[in-house]
Amino acid sequence: MDKWTRHHLLDLQGLSKEELETILETAKSFKEVSAREVKKVPALRGKTIVSLFLEPSTRTRGSFELAAKRLSADTINMSGTGSSLSKGETIVDMAKNIEAMNVDLIIVRHADAGVPYMLANNLKAAVVNAGDGCRSHPTQALLDMFTIKEKKGRIDGLKIAIVGDILHSRVARSNIVGLTRLGAEVTVCGPSTLIPIGIEKMGVKVSYDLNETIKDKDVVMLLRLQKERQHENYLPSIREYAIQFGVNKNRLRHAKKDVMIMHPGPTNRGVELSAEVADGEYSVILDQVTNGVAVRMAVLYLTLGTKEAED
Repeated sequence: MDKWTRHHLLDLQGLSKEELETILETAKSFKEVSAREVKKVPALRGKTIVSLFLEPSTRTRGSFELAAKRLSADTINMSGTGSSLSKGETIVDMAKNIEAMNVDLIIVRHADAGVPYMLANNLKAAVVNAGDGCRSHPTQALLDMFTIKEKKGRIDGLKIAIVGDILHSRVARSNIVGLTRLGAEVTVCGPSTLIPIGIEKMGVKVSYDLNETIKDKDVVMLLRLQKERQHENYLPSIREYAIQFGVNKNRLRHAKKDVMIMHPGPTNRGVELSAEVADGEYSVILDQVTNGVAVRMAVLYLTLGTKEAED
């Protein structure tokens, strides 16, 4: 692929293998920028980027802001609290008013699935999805793929387990799309109540036995229980979940000696994983956070840097 031509990044579903690899290769070059004494390049000087986060966030919001500033873009941060949304304005009208200030790109996170797609259909400005409901979180999946490739040297042929609340996880959905497209063998594992019916159609295997699942895996990605999205009782108790699906040092005896432990954060220590695993030799959790800045720099650069963008 010679040129990136997409005007928005809303999900990974429509991206080709070549497009995914373009983002990862671009991120590789930008990671070096963050290691410099002066952590800035003029790639997006003169561009204005708005972060519209209508759902809580630490890592995603912070790394997008850093990414924009390290590319020399002007940035504006907005949240739902204190905005015109509280006065009854619709999200589309709010975004159109923001766009009328001649901004170039809007990064949006929203608790409802589909909001970034709705904005993309109504705005001329570029839109980047920073997470929408249970549907998609493309940049998290991209930074996860970047970290795996950086540590393992490849994605094609790796065996990867995604463990936990698959049903409510936009991270799981985006990772499944990206990882399988790049040739990984993905297994999802968790309580039967938290595994979506028919998820095998996405090209994954399903397991309900964590000890058996992790035996031959190169990467084990743990997910937080999405309690804020769970409106029913899916589990007997958190303690029962931790016993059955939490990863601790003892459970890692079943894993490969070079297994890689991942988590998109925030982590619930003692639930998805123990403190000794989170801080241990197999964990790349902080590497994921570091790589998030480089990946989001790549996404912003590619989205705004193209001369012949198409919707």
